[in-house]
Amino acid sequence: MTTALITVLAGIGVAVLLFWLLNKLAEALPSRWEERLKPFFYILPAYAAITMFLVYPAIQTVIYSFKTRVGFPAESWTGLDNYRDLLGSPAFRDTLFNTLLWIIIVPTATVMVGLAVAVMADRLREKAERAVKTIIFMPMAISLVGAGTVWGLVYDFRPLGTPQVGIQNAIVVALGGDPVPWVQESAFRFNSMLLMVMLLWAQAGFAMVLLSAAVKGVPVDTLEAARIDGANEAQIFTKVIVPQIWSTIVTVFVTVLIAVMKIFDIVYVMTNGNFNTNVVANEFYAQFFTNNNQGAASAIVVMLMIAIIPVMAYQVRNFRREEANR
Repeated sequence: MTTALITVLAGIGVAVLLFWLLNKLAEALPSRWEERLKPFFYILPAYAAITMFLVYPAIQTVIYSFKTRVGFPAESWTGLDNYRDLLGSPAFRDTLFNTLLWIIIVPTATVMVGLAVAVMADRLREKAERAVKTIIFMPMAISLVGAGTVWGLVYDFRPLGTPQVGIQNAIVVALGGDPVPWVQESAFRFNSMLLMVMLLWAQAGFAMVLLSAAVKGVPVDTLEAARIDGANEAQIFTKVIVPQIWSTIVTVFVTVLIAVMKIFDIVYVMTNGNFNTNVVANEFYAQFFTNNNQGAASAIVVMLMIAIIPVMAYQVRNFRREEANR
């Protein structure tokens, strides 16, 4: 706690000192140039940080993706070989398919669960609503590595005849069945679905909070007008509430989608990509740290960046459209 407090105070102090120095530098210029350049002086630290921590690493990653490795032995250019090798590998194509399933299923399910909880909790009494929302939001306070530990106790498998620590297998055995190695069941990507449940559990609270605020912001007059016109509750929800909170739904969907595209912790902790559960971020980790193949790892990152660009472009366009409509 003390270290965190000192870090925050030091950061604030450095920021104040930096802007004070930039202000003094601007004031030292002739008055005509001071008015022109002072705004740029104030945004200079932000642009410097973006350049140092985002732009430069991105450019370096693109360059490294065309090389065999980084460091020793000496680097050598390979052109598009890293991309051809990855895309030509059945294992990597399977990894891409797994990641695609995550992208399709998890954001959609998160929005649906978050919206359902937000709408139903809104109908409860105030104390009950707060209690439900607190319980649903609580997993957001747990890291995904911690979530892996928690859900490991749910999916744990022990051989038949030994005490079952996992909740699911304890129930199965109690009902007379045999224990199931849940995270090893790769048929129909069943184990990947179980891992997706973990991220859904962790992200549902985030979706619920934003969507609940949006639902509460729907004007009561529009709801009453719909009821007077004879609309039932399902019609009110689909034709009155959803259109008015659509921008929030899109925001939640895109935010969760970006988190899913770089999901790593859950897969690494639960299976390390084994049993046909690998995803792109985990493959990057394996290529970089396990195989010491920095070129292939960089190529994976570049492909991931290219995949995220359309999503970010859509989100920026959607945000500008919202601002224009206000």
